Amino acid sequence: MRRAATIAVTLIALGASGVGAYQLAPSSAPPSAGWRETAWPFPRDGWPAGRAFRCEGGACDGAELYLRAKRGFCNCESGVADDDEVDRVADIDLITPRFTATAQGEVVHVGELRGRARRYDLAIHDGAGRAAVGVALSRRCDLFVAVAQGRGDAGAVQHAALAFLKTREMRTWMTAALDGN
Repeated sequence: MRRAATIAVTLIALGASGVGAYQLAPSSAPPSAGWRETAWPFPRDGWPAGRAFRCEGGACDGAELYLRAKRGFCNCESGVADDDEVDRVADIDLITPRFTATAQGEVVHVGELRGRARRYDLAIHDGAGRAAVGVALSRRCDLFVAVAQGRGDAGAVQHAALAFLKTREMRTWMTAALDGN
């Protein structure tokens, strides 16, 4: 009986450490369109850690993309209504608190998700300027946010990030994340 209890405790401990490692280590999902998954680089906050990707090659070479679900955080009636909401929720401030919108946002669609994308200039601590795009998409009362940043043109970064989000594997993951899976 004691041996069975020891085995059970060991299995529980291994399972718990596996859950923690899941958020720190990149998945083994195949790269798509030059995007390779990396570890989530930001400290814990009020939302679950998301997924991070880096683009290698092509027009988005060196761009980084950060994605996560924010369940129960959206206006259930209107979804993502305006650019101010994108500024507040799209996690741009995780990269740097010094960002400036460069244009009005635009309506975007990714599968069943609807929302807005807005372009920014970032002032990075090392003095390097970067272009970024914040995306906030809603489904019912849930929000899915993405922020992409890179050294290139904000339009190219936005195009590459949205193309990646529209892949079947990413739409499937986004739906699962919003469903709490």
